[in-house]
Amino acid sequence: MRIVHIANFYGPKSGGLKTTIHHLGLGYKQSGIDFIFIVPGEENNLEVTDFGTKITIKAPKIPFSGGYRAVLNVVEVISLLEEIKPDRVEVSDRLTLLRVGRWAKKKGIFSVVFSHETLDGLSKKYFKFLPFRKQLVDWHNRKLSRSFNRVIATTEFASREFKRIGIKNLEKIPLGVDLDQFSTRYFSQMLRDNLAKGADVLLVHVGRFSYEKNPFMSIQALKILLRGKINARLVMIGTGPLDEKLRRSAKGLPVEFVGFLSDRKLLAQMIAVADISLAPGPLETFCLSALESLAAGTHVVCSATSAVPEIIGSAGSAARNYSESFAVAIKEIVNQGSKRERALIARRQAEKFSWNNTIKLMLRIHNLDYELEQLAA
Repeated sequence: MRIVHIANFYGPKSGGLKTTIHHLGLGYKQSGIDFIFIVPGEENNLEVTDFGTKITIKAPKIPFSGGYRAVLNVVEVISLLEEIKPDRVEVSDRLTLLRVGRWAKKKGIFSVVFSHETLDGLSKKYFKFLPFRKQLVDWHNRKLSRSFNRVIATTEFASREFKRIGIKNLEKIPLGVDLDQFSTRYFSQMLRDNLAKGADVLLVHVGRFSYEKNPFMSIQALKILLRGKINARLVMIGTGPLDEKLRRSAKGLPVEFVGFLSDRKLLAQMIAVADISLAPGPLETFCLSALESLAAGTHVVCSATSAVPEIIGSAGSAARNYSESFAVAIKEIVNQGSKRERALIARRQAEKFSWNNTIKLMLRIHNLDYELEQLAA
């Protein structure tokens, strides 16, 4: 049994999408499935990894994306699929790879597409005054659902734009978190002291520095806290097209930029010692970094207009999309008991999400759960 996953916007410094593909690959491989993933890159390449066979297709960089690439030559992808002969196809790009779904249907190959973003939200943010904007979004989503056998949404928030037009082949499958990699055991007072540099409240922002992630909100919220005589410090973890603008915005403030962390253990440690993890993106359809923060024992303050409130439950707070609201939410959380007490609540919430459950649901979608059980027997 062979599953092929095609994704754009996958790169050396990509976050949630890359993590998702790798964990899907690990789960499929453990189930005896041959997993191949096709992604864009600087040069054509084939590499056998712990989570499957990685095929890289040479692709151009997308302007103003912070270095992301996208395979735009879908004919090349389809030619490759013809050669690979997959039994199932998964796609993580709802805009440029629609033809892959139509090809799979024509070939009688079961296919799914992951909706990692809200087209309704993105169009509202960037094309608010476009005539017939909502109708265009609905038209595209109907076309998307017809192109694939299943549309996968990871939260109720991500499902809404499909439900409102009555899409029947929609499935909700939450993503998971690595509960071993992100853990409360990584708390280190020495590391906290080193990062806090005498501050009473330590904040972290983990994510890509791009407009849809709204990273400026974290800096603005810090300014409000400082004006209120709260001794706070912010650690910004990540990179992206807004890197330089953010650094200029934070000049003279207690903000530390550590860049993209490829060392996942160090990332987990830095999150574990923080009081609050900030997730201000107003259009997040899941936000793995928020879930990873919970697993590390750190409460989350997020945008109330995103999917993140569904994920964090009582282990954090949803703020309105302005800095004063974020600052108030931060103050309320740090006044709720000790870091240790809050860490227990956050960890319990994270334990509701596991990659094993995600894999189990995906195998069921692919009608492979029973088939694999029979093979094992």
